[in-house]
Amino acid sequence: MTHYFSGLRAVYNYNLEIEPGEVRGPIGPNRAGKTTILNLITGVYSPTEGEIYLEGVIFIGLRPHEI
Repeated sequence: MTHYFSGLRAVYNYNLEIEPGEVRGPIGPNRAGKTTILNLITGVYSPTEGEIYLEGVIFIGLRPHEI
């Protein structure tokens, strides 16, 4: 997925697949997009481009408490 804030590219072409039983956590320098990715996954933001799936179902547009 990709996300822009007023023309500023915060996340570009991000792809993550997590298999059952795996635990993953983002690491990286400040301003690398970690919080933006978390906000995209939890529904705080909607991606500018791309989709988010959970068990094969797109869940973009759901409110955070619905996710």
